[in-house]
Amino acid sequence: MGKKVMISLDSYEQRILIRALNDLRSQLISEDRATDPVDELMIKIADSKPRHILVAEKGIAREYR
Repeated sequence: MGKKVMISLDSYEQRILIRALNDLRSQLISEDRATDPVDELMIKIADSKPRHILVAEKGIAREYR
């Protein structure tokens, strides 16, 4: 197993990622290839809770949800 990578996504980014994975899954199905790894990743992302990110930029703090 490779190293784990942690990323913070807001709900918009999470939806984009799931949509991209679903497009990849559809392509794999049309090519009659296994979709198990993509399915597992989609479940992990869908089950994760979107993170709230606080970004400080030139002394101004902004919170992204």
